[in-house]
Amino acid sequence: MSKKVITEEELSRYSRQLPLIGEEGQEKLKKTKILIAGAGGLGSPIATYLALAGVGCIVIVDSDNVEVSNLNRQTLHWSADVGRKKTVSAKEKLRTINPYVEVETISCTIGETNVNDVVADADLIIDALDNFATRYLLNSVAVLRNIPFFHGAVRGFHGHVMTIIPNQTACLRCVFPQSPPAEIFPIIGVTPGVIGSIQATEVIKYITGKGELLTNKLLLWDGLSGEMNVQLVKKNPSCKDCSRLK
Repeated sequence: MSKKVITEEELSRYSRQLPLIGEEGQEKLKKTKILIAGAGGLGSPIATYLALAGVGCIVIVDSDNVEVSNLNRQTLHWSADVGRKKTVSAKEKLRTINPYVEVETISCTIGETNVNDVVADADLIIDALDNFATRYLLNSVAVLRNIPFFHGAVRGFHGHVMTIIPNQTACLRCVFPQSPPAEIFPIIGVTPGVIGSIQATEVIKYITGKGELLTNKLLLWDGLSGEMNVQLVKKNPSCKDCSRLK
């Protein structure tokens, strides 16, 4: 008799979600290795909820140290963590949240020379960044290597989410062909909480095969009006990243 991938202790831990995704879905989560680029406002809820759900291996990439100004939104980092590496702080919390999840960390800035090594053998890439230059790098690698890419972005009381399946759907550069100006933007903590939670939901749906993904769609959330809208998007035949795969 083959050994179970999911232990009895894990079945008990995940008992409230098993009716939704089944033991097979739980096993799929456990077998998946994800890369989260960014351990800040978006990365915190994404990593937290995916750890709680039982994703087998979470790789967190970030080069920054925790700053006091991070504490209004970055829930994996607490007052005592100021000055510590975000990757170290995040790993510590995630291992406490769920000891059945493997957490790996990479403390570096993602650039052209290391992006392939950073992505390595990840099954999925999750964008929890705050700049489009690095997003474009990850989008390009995701497209070239056929790795699903889960994009989210926030500003103030607003945010958006889209899911990219290379060779099938519009990619990030199809929808955002030019980067917005770099800035230190205002942000309220609930915004990355909402957007990061939606990104985590997309990842869980993709892994378990449940529901309908936000592919060829851009979900827009307006916290001030309480409205959420979905815009249809499509592949750009002249896209710098994905048009070359024809």
